[in-house]
Amino acid sequence: MTRSSHLDGNRRRNDGEAQAMRAILFDADGGDRVLSDAEELPTAELKAGQLLWVDLHAAAEHELRRIAQRLSLPSDAVASALGNETNPALHNCGSCFWVRVIVAREAPGLEFSGDALTLVAGKNLVVTLHRQPLAFIDALRERESAQGDIGALGAASFAASLLDWHLSSYFDAVSRFEMAVERLEVDILRGRHAPCLEELRDLRKAASRLRRMLAPHRVVFAGLARPDFRPGEEEATNGHFHALERTYERAMDMVENARDLVVGSFELFSSQTALVTNESMRTLTFATVVIGLLAVIAGVLGMNFQTP
Repeated sequence: MTRSSHLDGNRRRNDGEAQAMRAILFDADGGDRVLSDAEELPTAELKAGQLLWVDLHAAAEHELRRIAQRLSLPSDAVASALGNETNPALHNCGSCFWVRVIVAREAPGLEFSGDALTLVAGKNLVVTLHRQPLAFIDALRERESAQGDIGALGAASFAASLLDWHLSSYFDAVSRFEMAVERLEVDILRGRHAPCLEELRDLRKAASRLRRMLAPHRVVFAGLARPDFRPGEEEATNGHFHALERTYERAMDMVENARDLVVGSFELFSSQTALVTNESMRTLTFATVVIGLLAVIAGVLGMNFQTP
């Protein structure tokens, strides 16, 4: 192999790593640094006021394992990122913990689907692993990179912030669902009944899908809030976990309410259909009476009378 081809190969490998790995070293006492290469990831213990966030998007298996070994990530978390498991999970590994959650993503026609996100939180270290691009990860990275005090946060508190953003994907999904329900109800009130039953069926499926996606996360958020999960964490961190559980319960209430919205829309559709039916019956009744009277008059006029 020539020197130029060897350099080209290294360049392609580094470009692939740069696309798959995006890392920020937050430092409350100094400037934050963006790390673009796995070799730049610190192996020594970070000092107080520093927090390393590594985001791995669609990383190749060999690359993921190499970075996981460098950062001493739990093997179960690596297997979760490489596997096809979609059930939410929470694991306490002593010095760190990791979770697997499903981020809500909307496809055309309210076909909600989910993308798996594995999150590992250790000492001054947070790692996120996912195969699909996640909008809130990109938005959060751009926002946090402009702040210089994120390093003061503990890894568990920063993980709680990421999980709160994960729940925002369900709030956004419910908002889009409610907009679809409102548009349908406007069409019903305007008398456009033809496609309404099909749309109601799709809305019902979408509401059930959202609930099936969010409900299993109870094991994650209730587990984080348990006092025996991380008894050594600071009181502020435990407060973040309890706030996260309340946010989850609020999200569940909104998802449950989504199904009630569909029932309300169906009742509106039924009442409007009944009104249209009543109008039609009144018209038919009036027409029947008029035709009956005309028939009686015609019968009387057509009778043969004998003259005296």
